[in-house]
Amino acid sequence: MFENLSERIEGAFKSLKGQGKLTELNVADTIKEVRRALVDADVNYKIAKEFTDKVKDQAMGQNVLNAVQPGQLMVKVMHEELTQLMGGKEADFNLKGSPAVILIAGLQGSGKTTFTHKLAYWLKTKKFKRPLMVAADVYRPAAVDQLIVLGGQIDIPVYSEKENKNPVEIALNGIAHAKSLGLDLVIIDTAGRLAVDEEMMKEIAAIKAKTKPDQILFVVDSMTGQDAVNTAKAFNDRLDFDGVVLTKLDGDTRGGAALSVTYTVGKPIKFVSTGEKVDTLDVFFPERMASRILGMGDIVSFVEKAQEQYDEKKAKELEAKIRKNQFDFNDFLTQLSQIKKMGNVKDLLGMLPGVGKQLKDVDINNDSFKKVEAIILSMTPTERSNPDLLDGKRKLRLAKGSGNTIQEVNAFLKQFEQMKTMMKSMQKMSSAGRQIKGLPGR
Repeated sequence: MFENLSERIEGAFKSLKGQGKLTELNVADTIKEVRRALVDADVNYKIAKEFTDKVKDQAMGQNVLNAVQPGQLMVKVMHEELTQLMGGKEADFNLKGSPAVILIAGLQGSGKTTFTHKLAYWLKTKKFKRPLMVAADVYRPAAVDQLIVLGGQIDIPVYSEKENKNPVEIALNGIAHAKSLGLDLVIIDTAGRLAVDEEMMKEIAAIKAKTKPDQILFVVDSMTGQDAVNTAKAFNDRLDFDGVVLTKLDGDTRGGAALSVTYTVGKPIKFVSTGEKVDTLDVFFPERMASRILGMGDIVSFVEKAQEQYDEKKAKELEAKIRKNQFDFNDFLTQLSQIKKMGNVKDLLGMLPGVGKQLKDVDINNDSFKKVEAIILSMTPTERSNPDLLDGKRKLRLAKGSGNTIQEVNAFLKQFEQMKTMMKSMQKMSSAGRQIKGLPGR
């Protein structure tokens, strides 16, 4: 996400390379390029100018240490100001009602229904809520059916009244239904339009007045840039919503909405969505997003995603197998599955400092694993447990069975052996380190 903006800002910092200190002249040159990059990313010119003026003032007021290069100092200042521009800190998400009610609003095509089911899943799995989704979009064809299908995929009930065209009644009846089932959360998916109109505003305002939601979330398509910000302002003037949700951040996102919606509307971004799958919803952290925009990666989010898939017992079993050089294809398949559960591989690698830029033009997705999986799944259980059994005849059978060439099978098997050797070496180094730590001081 934001690859072009990141590249432009990094290019702006190049003018500071080789400079001994920050001066009025070299800072002005850098700031001018940053401002152009922001405007090209569809940030309103007024916001871009005010932001870069702040960066310039902060940079010129810094005490430059001998150990810190001017470029590094500018990155620090930019990071702090970008973080503040996007809200400063993670926004609260409080739910108090019984049941708690969340109202979802936005234009048609912004991804409201998909977000509704992602949020329901997130609250069920991360916050242990028992949600009910209410299908209150009475205009878009198949909107109700879409939510029912999505609810079935994650085992979360959906309340709907296909013959009723009164969304206020549907919402109130949905809340009553949740109470009767003993559920503690209701998420109401409302109708959108292709553009803001008075009828839609009156309708969503009526739903708000009658349901008294704990949270109102406005969903915007991040690919629409400044238009999304203007729409958010129009909705906020009537609804006074609690927060913004940015969808489609995995697409051709220029960054305008993420960088300027909080400044313009005065409401925080609470969630970001990066794909169609149900588990591609994340809480928005301004500081982490600023790091990613500046090409610094996002190690914290990467570690959190890894920890979600971490099983301490399995990790110890795997460590023992590596130590004994018994890592086999079953173990490899398990590790592959855990990596895929963490999310899109390219997005994950983009969280590592310096890696995102290198992967800009590289096509990496989870389908890249299919060939490897096909090879392993073509093996017999005995072959998966005993990699040394794979002779020429067996390899030929694997190639035919997996739809790969014999060269591709050999290449994978070679990589597998190299990986085993590397894991064994890393395990020895780790053990040696633990032994050295245990030695008494001299």
